[in-house]
Parts: sequence; C-alpha cells; structure tokens
Amino acid sequence: MKNLRNLLKYLFVAAFASLLSVLGFNAILNNKNQSKLNYTYKEPVPVQLTQFNSNNQTSYPNLTEAAGKSVQAVVHITTQKELNHQPQTIFDLFYGNGYSQQPQIQRASGSGVIISTDGYIVTNNHVIEDADNIKVIFEENKIFDAKLIGTDPNTDIAVLKIEAEELPFLNWGDSQKLKLGEWVLAVGNPFSLNSTVTAGIVSAKSRSIGIMSGQLALESFIQTDAAVNPGNSGGALVNQKGELVGINTAIASRTGSYSGYSFAVPSIIAKKVVSDILKYGAVQRAMLGIQIRDNNSQFAKEENLDITYGAYVANVSENSGAETAGIEEGDIIIGVNNISIKNTTQLREQIGQYSPGNNVTIRVNRNGRDKSFEVKLQNLRGNTNIIKAEDGFLGAKFQPINYKLKQRFRLNHGLQVVAISDGKLKKAGVKEGFIITSVNNYAVSSVKELQDLVMNTPMNKQVLIEGVYPNGEWAYHIFRNN
Repeated sequence: MKNLRNLLKYLFVAAFASLLSVLGFNAILNNKNQSKLNYTYKEPVPVQLTQFNSNNQTSYPNLTEAAGKSVQAVVHITTQKELNHQPQTIFDLFYGNGYSQQPQIQRASGSGVIISTDGYIVTNNHVIEDADNIKVIFEENKIFDAKLIGTDPNTDIAVLKIEAEELPFLNWGDSQKLKLGEWVLAVGNPFSLNSTVTAGIVSAKSRSIGIMSGQLALESFIQTDAAVNPGNSGGALVNQKGELVGINTAIASRTGSYSGYSFAVPSIIAKKVVSDILKYGAVQRAMLGIQIRDNNSQFAKEENLDITYGAYVANVSENSGAETAGIEEGDIIIGVNNISIKNTTQLREQIGQYSPGNNVTIRVNRNGRDKSFEVKLQNLRGNTNIIKAEDGFLGAKFQPINYKLKQRFRLNHGLQVVAISDGKLKKAGVKEGFIITSVNNYAVSSVKELQDLVMNTPMNKQVLIEGVYPNGEWAYHIFRNN
C-alpha cells in the first residue's frame, strides 16, 4: 500500500512537471511569435515618386516666327549728304573757307520697315533728314535707290518708296493693346550689322523724354529693354505675332550706346502719319484748341484741385472745337473716348491718332464732378479742311536764301517766301519773294525753325515777322496765333 502511494506521488509530480513544461514552452513560443510580429509589421506608408511637371516651369514665348517675319521686312538704309562750305565774306573765298574747298560727304545709316508689297518703307525722319542720296539694302544685299515721299519731324516719321514688287512686309499691330511686361522684338541694323534681332519687354508706355522740340512735337514712346543701338533707328518693334507695333527711334544712354532702355514711336501714331503722307502729302494734325499742363499733387495743392492727375486746361482758344463744346479753363481732362488720361503725354497720343473733323468724347473733372463733352477736332487753321503738302505752312512755300541774297543784303540766315496762297501770311500782308529774317526777334533759316517759333507763341498772342523784300524794302508783318 505504501509502495502504491509512492508510485502515485511520483506519477503526479511527473505529470505536474510535464504540465509546467508544456505551459512554459507555449508561453515562450507565444512570446517569440509576438516579438516576431512586433518587429516585422509596420503601418503602410504611401510612397510618392517625385516627378518634374513641365506645366510648372516658367513659360518663355517662342519668338522665332516673329523674328523670321521681321528680318525679311526690315531693311538697312544708308544716306549721303554733300556739305558745301559757302563763303560768308570775300575773305572766306580766298582763305580756304569757301568754294575752293572740296565738298565733304557726310554718310549715315539706319533702318526701315517695309509696309507694303510694292515698296513703301517707313523710317525715322532723322535717319534721312537733308540727305542727297538714299539707298535701301536688303538682307541678301540687294540695293535699291529710294525716293523720299514725305516726312513729319513732329513725330520723327518719314516714308520712302523703292521700285520693287512682291516684297515681304509687316502688318500694322495695335500698340494700344500692348501690356507692361509683354515680350517684344527690336529688329534693325545696329552698327551696320544687318538683320539683328533683340528681345525685351514693354517697360512703360506713353513716355515723353524731351528729344523733340516745338509745340506740335508728339512724344508718347513705348519704352522697352530690348537692346537698341545706333543704326537701329527706323527699325521695327514687333509683338509676338510679328506685327509692327512701333518704330524704334531713340535710346536712353550717357555713352551713345545701349544702356538699358530704348524708345519707339507707337504704331497708332506712326500708322496715322504714314497714311496721311501717302494720301495727302502732309499730316492732318487734329487739335482740341487748348493749352495744357500736367496735373500732379503739388499743382493740385496750389490750385486747390480735387484730383492729382490728368491734363489741366490752362487756356481755351477762341472758336476752337473745345470752346464750342463747352470745355473751360481749369477743367482737368481725364479721358478721351474710353481711354483714361493721366497726363498730357497720354492726351497728345490719343488726339494724335485722329484727324480734323473727327468727333471725340472728352471727359473732364470740373470742381470735383465728372463731365463729358463731344468735341469736333480742328486743324491748325481752325477749320476741318484738308491741308495738302502744296499748301505749305501758314499758306506759303519757303526756301532758304541762297548765297547771292546773303551777299546782297549782308545776311547770315533767312527764309524766302517762294509761293503764297490763302493763309495767315497773306492776310498779314506778306507778298511773294519776302525774305523772313526773324520771328519774334529770333533768327530763322529753316521751315522747321519758323514752325517752332510760330507754334511756341501763346494762343491769341501776336506773331511778329521781320524781313526784307527783293527790292530792298525792309518790312514787318503781324498776325495773331489762333
């Protein structure tokens, strides 16, 4: 019995030990499996592949098509001018300052833009001014003699014609649609390097830089940072479509070469000037009949004005379109048709695209309130008639006096009336042959000087013209500038 008890005890201990071993092994196994799970399992993380999106890159315009069109239609212009040294005294004749010297040839060059398939070319007036010989050179070195059709010094535009057919040309674009920051191309012949294309952006519009004189001078340039140098004058400023939006004219430089900014006559002005020259031989200049000045914060404070921008009306001419419409001195012009006006330059640009007889809506600020007036524009003579080239300035034709007249009347300068028709000079008593020596006590030797002096005379003020007739009679004539 005792042996049986001992046997059962051993069996119970063995079974209990076996149970503990099994439980222990399972615990260890579970721990290992749990440890293995903790080590290998991770929460899925989405993976993104970095990819370059071409739509996010900075977009530069493709200007190759515009450049290709432009270089075919932009030409190189060369000019020659013979400089004759006429003797002023008998001593000049014998001591080398007169006819004994060989004539000197002055050469210059610039650019031009073909605007029609039959050979009409637009360029700057200063490129061909006073030239005795004008030649047009194409990209493939074909050379043509050019005829001067007409000029307008007030906008620095000239029109040439060559005898050729089926020429590549540029279509006019609308410079008013240009936006600041828009890409443009300047095409020309800087330093006589044919077919040069540079690119830039429109930096400013309606810019006046004071390079042209006279009351009728019209400066409202497109400013760009496209590189322009001497020889680019008269070349094309084109938009991305290859349309002609300006005629490159000037650079802002202290060295004479490009240093950051260039200036172009906008197409809305150049196109109108060219059209008038081809149709009438002279530009039909539209006038409001007012004198203006820029309004700014200082002027507005001095005059107790309600706004600090616009074109201030300083004077209204009698019987002018502006007076007839109801515009008054002290009004501030702030709009022409649907275009806002911030300064006098913008006003001149807008009026410059119209002709005498056209009606425009002028919006003004008067004593803080906006008013609109319908104005019929007039010409320089105060009417809406067409002024043709043969009519001349003030109803007369002129030419600089020759050496014989200089010697006879001991003059160093003078402008002779060679033909006269109805106009201010005839009404003032001026007769054909009269030699104008001075206007308002300023010497005169060219038509441009005469125009500038007359137009710079304040409205409704008298213009004094002095001179001599071929019979030796000295005289003066007076007319009112209105």
